[in-house]
Amino acid sequence: MTNNSAIEITNPPSGNARRGGVGAVVALVLGMLLALLGVGGIVGGVASAVVNSQQGTDGYFNSPTRGLSTNSYVLSSPPAQIGVDKVPFDLGSIRLDATSTAPSGEVFIGIGPKVDVENYLRGVHTTEITGIETSPFRVSYADSLGTAIPTPPAAQSFWAESSSGIGPQQITMALRGGDWVMVVMNADATAGVSVNMHAGFHSELFGALTPALLISGIFFLIIGAGLILVAAIGLGRRVPSAKPGTFGPQAKEQNDFGPMPTEKTLSFDKDDGVPPSDILPVRHYPARLSGQLDPQLSRGLWLVKWLLVIPHFFILFFLWFAVFISTIIAGFAILFTGRYPWALFNFSVGVLRWNWRVTFYSYSALATDKYPPFTLASTDYSADFEVDYPQRLSHGLVLVKGWLLALPHLLIVAIFTSATWSTWGQGDPWSSDYSRAAGFSLLGILVLIVAILLLFTGRYQRSLFDLIMGINRWIYRVATYTLLLRDEYPPFRLDQGPDEPSRMVTNDGSNP
Repeated sequence: MTNNSAIEITNPPSGNARRGGVGAVVALVLGMLLALLGVGGIVGGVASAVVNSQQGTDGYFNSPTRGLSTNSYVLSSPPAQIGVDKVPFDLGSIRLDATSTAPSGEVFIGIGPKVDVENYLRGVHTTEITGIETSPFRVSYADSLGTAIPTPPAAQSFWAESSSGIGPQQITMALRGGDWVMVVMNADATAGVSVNMHAGFHSELFGALTPALLISGIFFLIIGAGLILVAAIGLGRRVPSAKPGTFGPQAKEQNDFGPMPTEKTLSFDKDDGVPPSDILPVRHYPARLSGQLDPQLSRGLWLVKWLLVIPHFFILFFLWFAVFISTIIAGFAILFTGRYPWALFNFSVGVLRWNWRVTFYSYSALATDKYPPFTLASTDYSADFEVDYPQRLSHGLVLVKGWLLALPHLLIVAIFTSATWSTWGQGDPWSSDYSRAAGFSLLGILVLIVAILLLFTGRYQRSLFDLIMGINRWIYRVATYTLLLRDEYPPFRLDQGPDEPSRMVTNDGSNP
């Protein structure tokens, strides 16, 4: 008895399912925020470790030695207000080295409170360093004129740290609260200060921060990824689709490439209706992209579609982040079980479908003026995307197909879209939006031509639409493969037109 039953569809969501959908969305948003926090913690921990490793053998970050000079009595820094009194840990210390290049050879270097330094130097001709540029090295100065002659600086008692004498002089000061000014003078308080200086900074904070940031980052990432996984499973279960193990009326013709094409009736010369042995039916790739061109399109709506789809792009940002996490989890599941978790499969296909509808409406096709729906499920919208659920997947192929085997296709997609796509689909990588990359892509140029023709003629050239559909179809097949949804290698061909082609080929690959 022939089985003519339709593909089994999940029941429409009930009130409980709708509440479950809200819970999945909340879990997705919260999980993404925690995951981003975790990623930030890990990146911060790695950066802290790198910075800590750059401290020299003496434990300091050291600047190059630079020459500074002035004709005045004093070379000073701008006041530095350090507010660390309420910080419950030691931020570190600074070290300053100065060597006089003046004929006298004796130099004084000190750090003192702003008020005391100003009182000491009142009426004295001083020079303040207002800025330092490193490449090329350039120092900006500001002079304060005066006629008073200062007394020797080493005789003052207000210095927090100071050093004076012949040869290199060094001071080290722990960071503490207050308004501080650095002063460099000749030790005998004469005019004409000329020194070679360099500074250093030391902190134990980086060594303490590194493990804290790494541990907290990993913790938040694991919690966030878990919530995202729960959300993806919940959303995937709510997408009406064929359940694994169920088939439609063409069940006997199923193979690894999905159902055989049935759109076209074929006739043969033989009476028994069996095709010649040199003619084989072309099996569809198990990812099917479709899009129907609207007969009437607005001349100018495309000018604002980028604004109208902002809500979609905002949601897709969250969904693509979830796809990134769920694909990694699915990769491990495939590696050990040979099966793609059904709910995660539905979720990833649903995101690709949503993405395709939005870009079909906007800047990868401009082929409809009907606003895309906010759903992962298939609808009566003019653009759709489906992938056949695989009963089995290769255990080992998952390790190489998403980046190594797909490399030729990724290079072609880069030509189509002017971007080098991420293997795992970070962010919104399969939007095929020509504005995403610097400059114009091939797809972007074609859509721009369509937009200009629409603006001035109100017509969409059918040949351009077919070509644009072929490019998008290629992109989404590659996305299907790199997101681990199927093991079948994508074909190197532009299958143009609104629907997947149905045709016959001979054994040598030519059309009959």
